[in-house]
Amino acid sequence: MTDTLTRPDARDAMPLSGPRLPQSAPWIVAAVAVVVGVGLGLLLGRGVVVMAILAGLTFVVGITVWAASLEGRRGAVDRLVTSLVWTAFAIALVPLLSLVWTVVSRGFPALSVDFFTFSMRGVIGDAQGGIYHALIGTLLVTLGAAVISIPIGVMTAIYLVEYGVKSRLARAITFLVDVMTGIPSIVAGLFAYALFVLFFGEGIRLGLGGSVALSLLMIPVVVRATEEMLKLVPGELREAAYALGVPKWRTITKVVLPTAMSGIVTGVMLAIARVIGETAPLLIIAGRTDSVNFNLFEDRMTTLPVFIYYSYTQPGVPPGPGVERAWGAALVLIAIVMGLNLLARVIGRAFAPKTGR
Repeated sequence: MTDTLTRPDARDAMPLSGPRLPQSAPWIVAAVAVVVGVGLGLLLGRGVVVMAILAGLTFVVGITVWAASLEGRRGAVDRLVTSLVWTAFAIALVPLLSLVWTVVSRGFPALSVDFFTFSMRGVIGDAQGGIYHALIGTLLVTLGAAVISIPIGVMTAIYLVEYGVKSRLARAITFLVDVMTGIPSIVAGLFAYALFVLFFGEGIRLGLGGSVALSLLMIPVVVRATEEMLKLVPGELREAAYALGVPKWRTITKVVLPTAMSGIVTGVMLAIARVIGETAPLLIIAGRTDSVNFNLFEDRMTTLPVFIYYSYTQPGVPPGPGVERAWGAALVLIAIVMGLNLLARVIGRAFAPKTGR
């Protein structure tokens, strides 16, 4: 008896793949959904939000029904889940784009050369002022926090991964780091203020105090990022170095850290971006001033978040020039955070281990 499955006509009669929707199907359904959403919204007298919701529902239902009629149940389920994922992504993107648009549209008119080169010293009423003093304060306070946090965080992670594996002290440190990750930022400010009061008395306001408060928020992030990167370093690299007689400390500095440097630097940059926008701890310990202060160890120091807070809550004579300054400073702050994130990616690629021959 001849096996019919081996004949060419049998193979042609039993294709391995069934009918599929065309590649342009999502775009076709999306166009129809937009028309339906806008039409129903106009008939009901609703706004853009209702139109977008109706269009989204029409798209999900339409692509699923079309896939069910042509691709079957499994294809319909796949299209449904894919549509829901894209819908969730679009919903998550709406507030982000709205935030960026609002800050750019309101903050861009305030940007000028004077805005970056003048402080608020002597500014009365609606006179032109700038963020020079707050910009310098932000950079110095954040730099001070990084100088404190990076060595402590990196060395703590090295101990947890390389020296204190399964020890009680390592477990206790890990627990404390987890606790520090969740402490409110204002608590860090209160701690820094209480610490400096012990040495300088009541009413102390120092830029260094702001750096100490921010370092409490940075250290757990640096520890966690460095710890995870060190764990990803293959154990074979360490064993190969030990087999050649290399001491443990030199193996860590010459083999482990260079291998994990890309992730460590990225984690550090993200930690800096996370604390540069903190306001509450700096209100407590760093204070506020309208003058430029280049000395972390002397007197008050204003940062961009504090400048934004006071400019918005004390806008001045209506229509309130402080509000425009606040939006401009917010735009600059967002640009700095975005720049730090991009810099983290560039540095991460630069320090990444070279692959290939």
